[in-house]
Amino acid sequence: MCAITLTAMTSHGVRTTDDVPETGPLLLGIDLGATTVAATLVSPARGIVARTSREVTLHRDVLGWAEVDPGEWWRASSEVIARLLANAGASNADVAALAVSGGAPAVVICDARGVPLRRAILESDVRATHEVRELQRTLEHLDLLQLTGSVLSQQSVAPTILWVARNEPALWARAASVQGSYDWLARQFGASLHVEQNWALESGLYDLELHPLTAVLATTEVAWPAMSPVRRSGTVVGEVTRGAARSSGLRAGTPIVVGGASHVLSAYGAGLVRAGDALITLAEAGDIIAVSPTVFFDHRLYLDAHPMPGAWLPHGSMATSGSLLRWEQTLFEGAPLEGLDAAARASRPGALVTLPYFLGERTPRHDPDLRGLIAGLHLGTTRGDLHRSLLEGIAYGFKVHVDVLAEGGLVLGDVRVTSSGPWSRLWREILADVLHRDLVSLVDHPGASYGAAVVAGIGVGLISDWAYVQGARANSEVISPHPENVAVYQERYQQFLQLSLASTSISHSLARDPE
Repeated sequence: MCAITLTAMTSHGVRTTDDVPETGPLLLGIDLGATTVAATLVSPARGIVARTSREVTLHRDVLGWAEVDPGEWWRASSEVIARLLANAGASNADVAALAVSGGAPAVVICDARGVPLRRAILESDVRATHEVRELQRTLEHLDLLQLTGSVLSQQSVAPTILWVARNEPALWARAASVQGSYDWLARQFGASLHVEQNWALESGLYDLELHPLTAVLATTEVAWPAMSPVRRSGTVVGEVTRGAARSSGLRAGTPIVVGGASHVLSAYGAGLVRAGDALITLAEAGDIIAVSPTVFFDHRLYLDAHPMPGAWLPHGSMATSGSLLRWEQTLFEGAPLEGLDAAARASRPGALVTLPYFLGERTPRHDPDLRGLIAGLHLGTTRGDLHRSLLEGIAYGFKVHVDVLAEGGLVLGDVRVTSSGPWSRLWREILADVLHRDLVSLVDHPGASYGAAVVAGIGVGLISDWAYVQGARANSEVISPHPENVAVYQERYQQFLQLSLASTSISHSLARDPE
């Protein structure tokens, strides 16, 4: 049996309490996702008072593309604000500040009035693979890792803009600004034009000192609009305008605070404030992020700044995680995840070895031309074997990242796991087995919108301590590894690494354009 210990901590950081009057200012956090807009209202004294979300449409018109209409983000934000206030029994006068988070570095291209010229191109979009290779060659004289904290990859913004300039030249000729999704939404509320620090760093267009990298811009041979100024999380950048108030339902004059990247504020909202704290997120993609007291350079990872001054967040992001399970469910005609998990529990651990590169791979390989592979199939293979191998393959991918962090000298302490995609206890148990360590499984983690609300409070002085979020461990479960599975997974992990290297050239051949 898997050992599970319930932890019942009460804290103003997560749960409301009955002994504090339901009065006082509220803080609004909004998170723009690929498929949902989520929002949270936080009382500095009582914690979370209301949460809600609304779906938005993810457009995948071409394999590998990922786009969202920014106008739908705005409309959804207005809807969730109205719902939040109604659920909390509050008025817009109670909202003391707001902040926004979103995927980074998503790209919103606007005209001179701030109106988007096209759908936003999300950070998971892989259309610019040719431009990535081209710029990697032309920029090889620059040490982008030391300059920005990350290497040029399919996540970088320069290749995406190069693709737009080549394929949509008339549109690009009208471009007056390039922002992230959350900075764009803040601008719609009334914020001054800016990009947040981690969008700037992950874009590859700014250095660690937050200055534009003119060498990168010049290499693209594209006429760029003026680069937006960079602002740090927690900075007040404007007030809600009268026009935005009419559309959104907020009060005109409400302070707008710089939020941040979803993965950063989700990690912060999960209580990551001490060196070595880490969070694994099982979402459509797979994220792992850890707190480092110093700048952490490794070409296999991205690097983010912690919203708390003086700390850094080395960050790994796998191209597939929950999306691989969605694909599996499609193959099995919509089989429910619970049923697949039940079948997998009856399967032998390590019966198959899966490489989860079904959409290429971001970190640590930075290779969009990798392909998925399932090794060990035979006529006795069951649906449960297949499902378990997908969960194991993603867990091996996370272990690679843990090993990279260890190689860089970062000793992990409290490792937490949450999900914004498919929820599977079996998956978390397998992850604990593969990593051979206890995991703190966060139950009903409110995610990035909660982190954004707390940052809004810090920005206007209603929350004074960055450690406010440490209450996020409330309602957590400690999941310990099965001792009998650890040795099996250690052997399979080594085979996973060997198979990954051995199949690379074949993957590249299969992914090569027909021409």
